Amino acid sequence: MRKLCPNFDREDGLETVLEVPIPEDMFTSMGSNVALRWQNMATWMKAQTSDKWLSPIIAGRYNELSFLLYIVGSPLIPLQVQLDHSLHRPVRHSSIEASTAKYIVQQYIAATGGQAAMNSLLSMCAVGEVKISASDFHQGDESVDVRNTEEAGGFVLWQKNPDLWCLELLVSGCKVISGSNGKVSWRQSSNQQTPISKGPPRPLRRFLQGLDPRSTANLFLDAVCIGEKIINDEDCFILKLDTCKSALEAQSSRKYEIIHHTIWGYFSQRSGLLLKFEDSRLLTVKTKGEDSEGVFWETSTESVIEDYKYVDGVNIAHSGKTFVTVYRYGEQSANHRRELEEAWKIEEVDFNVWGLSADFFMPPSDIKRVKQS
Repeated sequence: MRKLCPNFDREDGLETVLEVPIPEDMFTSMGSNVALRWQNMATWMKAQTSDKWLSPIIAGRYNELSFLLYIVGSPLIPLQVQLDHSLHRPVRHSSIEASTAKYIVQQYIAATGGQAAMNSLLSMCAVGEVKISASDFHQGDESVDVRNTEEAGGFVLWQKNPDLWCLELLVSGCKVISGSNGKVSWRQSSNQQTPISKGPPRPLRRFLQGLDPRSTANLFLDAVCIGEKIINDEDCFILKLDTCKSALEAQSSRKYEIIHHTIWGYFSQRSGLLLKFEDSRLLTVKTKGEDSEGVFWETSTESVIEDYKYVDGVNIAHSGKTFVTVYRYGEQSANHRRELEEAWKIEEVDFNVWGLSADFFMPPSDIKRVKQS
């Protein structure tokens, strides 16, 4: 991945460090030679101003990219993850399904390096690349084909604990910054205002895709085992978590209501590792009619997790694919379906980043103005 940009103003000047490294594929597509590619990239970066978004073509392009990055690039999980160093829950008075789930999580902890290795991690920085493709919305039961064109990009992910994190994701000219300072979570894109996520701060879904074993273990300690399934030719246990009603109400607003949000984890019986992470959410967007049920949006997401490697004694997944299916239906909307795919790869992971303080995770200034108003 490209991390430095040459100084075009002075030949003897220092190179500029890119905020978000870009993949080689994205860089190569910008021109026929290296000099032209850097010049095109510099021109492209200078064009990221609000006056350019007034063009319907450019605005439509950015809205499409923002949709992709919100749905597949930076979604949140519905449950809070406690910073618990014990990674144990008592099995007394637990059902067989809940006790089995706790045993499976203990096997996962051992497979990813053990509790001592996890407790030694105080912070993390990960750099990676993504390739996203999507279909158009199709009506009814029509077959959906994901477009061959891919949107390439890169991301930088910082984490202090499950509630202190920041993601910078840059794909095909659209940038999304998503973060949490322990009190509020937010997302900000190139052409949109900063929306505040309702409810208490929650972790980024990307952490649960094999990147943060301690948060994954803490999350599934409260799950139940509901059966077995074969994933990539491996027998896996299925652990399930349902979001409680109070959490769903806290994340809902006057404009929409989250009806349910369920999580599943598929853990290998052979290695103990998490091989697949899945969640499904159903919400209704309220319309103006008093008697109307509104428009329903159902989002099903599954991530296949691969390429585990040890980094500082912790077994981290370094690649995978995420598949998203979005359904839209209801009285005020025809039944539509859309599919999205993301292939992701971790290039670098560093733990215990020196000097990473809570001040690094402060929200944008406009969030403070919104909260004060």
